[in-house]
Amino acid sequence: MIGIVVSTADRASEHIHEHLLEVADWTTTRDESRSPGEGGGEVSRTDGFEMRVFDEWHLELDGVAAAFDDPDLVVFASRHSGETGPLLAAHHTGNFGPAEYGGADRDLARAAPNAHSRVLDALAEHAPEGYEVGMECTHHGPTEVGSPSLFVEVGSGPDQWDDPDAARAVAQAILDLRGVAADAPREDGEASARRHLVGFDGNHYVPRFERIVRETDWAVGHIAADWGLDALGDPLDNEDVLRAAFEKSAAEYALIDGDRPRLERAIDDLGLEIVGESWLRAVEGVPLPVARRVEDRLAAIDDGLRFGEPARGYDGDFQIVDIPGELLNEAQGIDREATRDAVEGVALAFTTEQSATLVGDRAAVVDGDDRIALVEALADVLRADYDVVTVRDDRVVARKEAFDPGLAADAGVPEGPKFGKLASGQPVDVDGERVEPGEVSREHEETFPV
Repeated sequence: MIGIVVSTADRASEHIHEHLLEVADWTTTRDESRSPGEGGGEVSRTDGFEMRVFDEWHLELDGVAAAFDDPDLVVFASRHSGETGPLLAAHHTGNFGPAEYGGADRDLARAAPNAHSRVLDALAEHAPEGYEVGMECTHHGPTEVGSPSLFVEVGSGPDQWDDPDAARAVAQAILDLRGVAADAPREDGEASARRHLVGFDGNHYVPRFERIVRETDWAVGHIAADWGLDALGDPLDNEDVLRAAFEKSAAEYALIDGDRPRLERAIDDLGLEIVGESWLRAVEGVPLPVARRVEDRLAAIDDGLRFGEPARGYDGDFQIVDIPGELLNEAQGIDREATRDAVEGVALAFTTEQSATLVGDRAAVVDGDDRIALVEALADVLRADYDVVTVRDDRVVARKEAFDPGLAADAGVPEGPKFGKLASGQPVDVDGERVEPGEVSREHEETFPV
């Protein structure tokens, strides 16, 4: 069940409340165990949601989950204030340093990374014309909610707080969280990580982390912007707060949007991992335990490892094989893109060279049959340039009729443009006689060991 918090101190929150009541069928009961200003009085419920109204500002409502019937997630329907124009936003709450706006010093609420990603998608889907959708860093209270939580906001000023279209968009986005878990699932039982990140550095608004959420299958929990890190102080002296950021984001991975060597040292001291954006994109759809095993046995993503389509969702064993070098070189010389597609279609993963523009010489495949399939796929690339390509147990044999300069010279064809025409398959005239390409061609055979 998801608890929705409405604050009468926030006109945007009241406006969202009105539209929540309009866009779903609710039943209303009374809770006399609490005063109306503390979540009691009229309580609205619909499938998967319970909505209560409070008099306090949202950021002062520590422990608010206790007012609800054991919520899995608490959503604060709120306003956003700033100079950003029409904006729909979502973020988590807490303080990396002193608590200036609610909550406790150096404390963080339990984040809801998976729900946060889903609500951003929903805001983008429902946003009225002229409204942007964005993420914010972790920047105010409450810090002790009692369950995973997030803020969903309409901003950035009175015109938007009173805009019925914006309020309805936020209401619909909140209701789109029905059945959505606060966290992404663990990928391989109890001991494996989730696709959650903690973000560091950047500004109050976090376009890089938003891009990660929008374009990959990773979710982002707490984000310490540059000013939040300044408020934290030396990371090596405040590892307890850093540890809390990971624990309360259910995360084991960090992305740093800048150069922070002391922060990197502190995260390393905690036994957690810093990853780059290319790593996040490379493992998209690949189970994290498999990705790690492939990196351990084949190569690191940062050193050019890339995953093929069969790795998406694969969770079994694999073997490392060599890609036949001469065959691979010939295929890439004919068509680099087709060669890359061929390898990606068969291999679980493969090495790359020259800034990942060329396929490398080793791959991970499920078994020996896939190694054979990989050779067949490369042979298919050769068929674009050869007339006949035959795959045998120990080699690939490729044959084609090719222009022979010696035969052309014997036929009286002068070197120069006419050689080029014949080589490209066009006939030429020499002293009034027509010379066909076939007359000056010879079968050419190449053998590629596999």
